[in-house]
Amino acid sequence: MSSLALINEFLGQPPNASSHGYQIDHILEFCHWFMGALFVGWSAFFILTLIRFRKRRHPGADHLGVRSGISTHLEFSVVLIEAVLLLGFAIPLWAKRVNQFPPGKEGLLVHVVAQQFSFNYHLPGPDGQFGRRDISFESNSNPLGLDPNDPAGKDDIVTAGELHVPVNRPVIAELSSKDVIHDFFLPSMRIGGDAIPGSLIPVWFTPIKTGTYEVICAQLCGLGHYGMKGTLVVDTPADYEAWLKERAELAGGAQSAAPSPSPGAPQSQNKPSAPAASPTPQL
Repeated sequence: MSSLALINEFLGQPPNASSHGYQIDHILEFCHWFMGALFVGWSAFFILTLIRFRKRRHPGADHLGVRSGISTHLEFSVVLIEAVLLLGFAIPLWAKRVNQFPPGKEGLLVHVVAQQFSFNYHLPGPDGQFGRRDISFESNSNPLGLDPNDPAGKDDIVTAGELHVPVNRPVIAELSSKDVIHDFFLPSMRIGGDAIPGSLIPVWFTPIKTGTYEVICAQLCGLGHYGMKGTLVVDTPADYEAWLKERAELAGGAQSAAPSPSPGAPQSQNKPSAPAASPTPQL
């Protein structure tokens, strides 16, 4: 880590593990040092003012005030630097993250469905298609309401709390929620986004280091918000394929043992990628 970035480490920021994270770190570094310089400068000016313009030295008030234009130049410089940070760095970086998604099938698409108080992950199987989801099929063993009658969902993978992704491959996470507003935040990947009921909000990142990283909810979502955490595991391609195979075998066994839905159960007409709706939130 560079000497400039030591301030990020001092403030508790975890090491970066994504391809775009260094850009976020550079902006944070400059902002931290800039605000530190402002704090020292304004504090020194405040102390100087108290000493120089104390009552004993100036018993009579000067109603004309400061005649020099240096304060105007200093304030203009601060505004200019902040404008450069916002217009030259922050907005272009944000625009790149929301407008330039990986093309075609280059990225791994994952549906992240938040609920009080956990994250559910839905991945397509070998066929590359997501199965339909409907609230009428939701249960403890089927938290996302996958339609058991949809052939596209037979090989789908659903996990809770832990998500595996391959290293050096873009990951597109489409965020939604079953109850209240949550926030899917990956500190080590320098990415996050709100999960809003009725909306499908995509975010993406490319992990560049294998390992296990923390997933947290960064939006106050209820009494159990403090415990809404998860795990992101970045695997080598071989380990990721082994995990997919293991999950597919578990999913196949669970589906073969699952009871058939009742004949009167309604069939979903939703698109494959649509997030599941939710009953009344349990706050």
